[in-house]
Amino acid sequence: MARHRRETSFWKLLIFSALALGFFVAGTTALWAVTLNIPSIDGFENRRVAESTKIYDRTGKVLLYDVHGTVRRTIVPIEQVSRNAQNATIAIEDTEFYQHRGIKPTAIMRALLANITQGGLGQGGSTITQQVIKNTLLSNEKTFTRKIKEAILAIKLERVMTKDKILELYFNETPYGGSLYGIEEASKYFFNKPAKDLTLPEAAYLAALPQAPTYYSPFGNHRDKLDERKDLVLKRMYESGFITAAEYEDAKRIEVTFEARDDSGIKAPHFVFYILEYLEEKYGVDVVNEGGLQVITTLDYDLEQKAEDVVLRYALTNETTFNAKNAGLVAIDPTTGQVLAMVGSRGYFDDAIEGKFNITLAKRQPGSSFKPFVYAAAFEKGYTPETVVFDLKTQFSTTCAPDMFESNELCYSPDNYDHIFRGPISLRDALAQSVNIPSVKVLYLVGIKNALSMAERLGITTLKENAAHYGLPLVLGGGEVTLLEMVGAYGSFAHDGVRHPTVGILKLTDSKGTILEEYKDNETKVLDPEVARTMNSVLSDNVARAPAFGESSSLYFPGFSVAVKTGTTNDYRDAWVIGYTPTITIGAWAGNNDNTPMEKKVAGFIVAPLWHEVMQFALERASTHEEFISPAPKDLSTCPPSLRGDWSATGPHEILYSVDKDRPCSPVVNAQDDPQFLLWEYPVALWAGKNQDILTPSTTPAHMVARPLALGATLITYPQSGGVVSLQSPLTIMTKSPFGANTRKVSFYLNDVFIGASTRDPFSITTFPTIRGAVRITAVAESADGHVVGESSFFVE
Repeated sequence: MARHRRETSFWKLLIFSALALGFFVAGTTALWAVTLNIPSIDGFENRRVAESTKIYDRTGKVLLYDVHGTVRRTIVPIEQVSRNAQNATIAIEDTEFYQHRGIKPTAIMRALLANITQGGLGQGGSTITQQVIKNTLLSNEKTFTRKIKEAILAIKLERVMTKDKILELYFNETPYGGSLYGIEEASKYFFNKPAKDLTLPEAAYLAALPQAPTYYSPFGNHRDKLDERKDLVLKRMYESGFITAAEYEDAKRIEVTFEARDDSGIKAPHFVFYILEYLEEKYGVDVVNEGGLQVITTLDYDLEQKAEDVVLRYALTNETTFNAKNAGLVAIDPTTGQVLAMVGSRGYFDDAIEGKFNITLAKRQPGSSFKPFVYAAAFEKGYTPETVVFDLKTQFSTTCAPDMFESNELCYSPDNYDHIFRGPISLRDALAQSVNIPSVKVLYLVGIKNALSMAERLGITTLKENAAHYGLPLVLGGGEVTLLEMVGAYGSFAHDGVRHPTVGILKLTDSKGTILEEYKDNETKVLDPEVARTMNSVLSDNVARAPAFGESSSLYFPGFSVAVKTGTTNDYRDAWVIGYTPTITIGAWAGNNDNTPMEKKVAGFIVAPLWHEVMQFALERASTHEEFISPAPKDLSTCPPSLRGDWSATGPHEILYSVDKDRPCSPVVNAQDDPQFLLWEYPVALWAGKNQDILTPSTTPAHMVARPLALGATLITYPQSGGVVSLQSPLTIMTKSPFGANTRKVSFYLNDVFIGASTRDPFSITTFPTIRGAVRITAVAESADGHVVGESSFFVE
């Protein structure tokens, strides 16, 4: 009993203390609240005037956009706002609007707790009444004091105005994006109809916009997110009893058409809305719309004007010539990461091609413009521009036969863009001429993980989600990237392996002149300078490029050092050119927003002339012209001959025959253990049989075959004479040299055609019979003392 009394006394004391503390906090808060300087609610005629945000070019003299420069607002009574719009807004913004008295204490507490735990004041919790107060009487600063003022004024407003009048104020004061204020103007702009005639799905779309008007713009790059939020509005309407289940499902399925109008008075519109979206995300919609921000951007308006003119002109021509209706361009200073020009379409107000959609921010397949990332990883690993691989039709799938030169669900045997196979080719020529098959081999040598890591280090962020699903087609542009990120990534090559994050703002101040942010160099070394210099050497090599593009193509600038890479997707839906000097990087894209294929032409024809004209303009107006730094010579004397460009030193073999792919400067051990070895060797064996005329004289056996077998040794141990082998299987020829440890080399010939040589024990070779019937193998073993010849005849079935 005594213990029970003690526990009861304890809980009474605890409850009393808590109540006392609560009354103290409430009293203190109330006392503090009455001392606040709260605006009068007597008349909205005296409400604050929003200060306009202005966006300028890099000089601070060219006004690109004044957020309130062409304010559009049409005041309408609540009776002229459709019931669909009223219900949609209440459902998504304030479901208890007709029940509360201005504020929802639970929502405020939830918002405050979230803000405290998340370390900021971004959480909402405002009722429609509070939003009216925020939009009309208070500043847009995010402080607890403003929240308290907002709550007090909301309670006062509810005492002097009806709910319908407050809702009317909301619909006439709310920003819907850019210069659009009020639902009437938004309805006319987006749907060409008054607000009273809005359908259910149209109303849901408009209710979805105010949270982030630029981000959710139906003409921007996040239409999918707008659709998701529209569906959320409809779901809330259904849950609140505003619509039936059938109406909910029907409204989700209805396709709504947005009818854009001209936003006059805006310059460089795609870039402006790129900046606005950034500002809204970082500082909030209210600050952007009403905070009087002064934004000095990185835009070079002279270059932007030139780029817009060129993009429009060539896009109109390409529409007729190549069925490529649209184009885009980005220019960046690689020494700073600053965006100098951004053209997101051939015309921002061109509805025929969804002109407001910014193609420079869209995810598209890059085609061969992705190859430099793979080759950079190869150069970093130790491969050289002189390294030789074979450009031959090759099967890369280990589940398919080496002679299966087709691609299907199981097999992968890509083509070159010109359907020409060049035989042995250096990595310099393969990249400069954009040859596909060698590039797939380079990706295998490098490893997909290393290639993706290289792209990410240089600034590509869009390949992370599906990293585990990429295969060898990645090097031909199998992933999706944005033009803006690609141009930024190439800038790391231009600036000696140093990456500068892409930025669009030089200086940002608020209405009081306080600097909110200012450009500061934030460079990161992402690549060894020698690797970057090697890449620059290859991509600026017009001689190496000439066999594919010609000596005077649109990729060449006499008197200037310009590195450049093209890219065309296999289905001709995207054409790219990205090029750079040490001081500017420019990338251009051509195609169709709806993914319609173009005519079957490569990027060199479709988009390179457009890119060339803008690059030429930039070069001619530059005050100085820098040259790329040449890469330092590398000592390859101890490396396998194929890294030095000597592909015939051990006979015509693929690089896997002599090089450890993970340590290129080291000789390979057990080459046949590599799953790609036989697949790569087979087409080389076919090629060698057809190209004896170009093999070096030292590989022919004319001076050796007359010498009889010496010392009574059996040189060829497999296959034995009289045996039978299958045409469908690789054939490994094995020997036992009579010279033992003194053997230098064993050369092999199939029906007197040289097929390769082995320089180390075991002296064997793997090849592929290409004909049925009787076959003769000749082996020639060499030592310091001479050489011996052995033969074996067998049958291929």
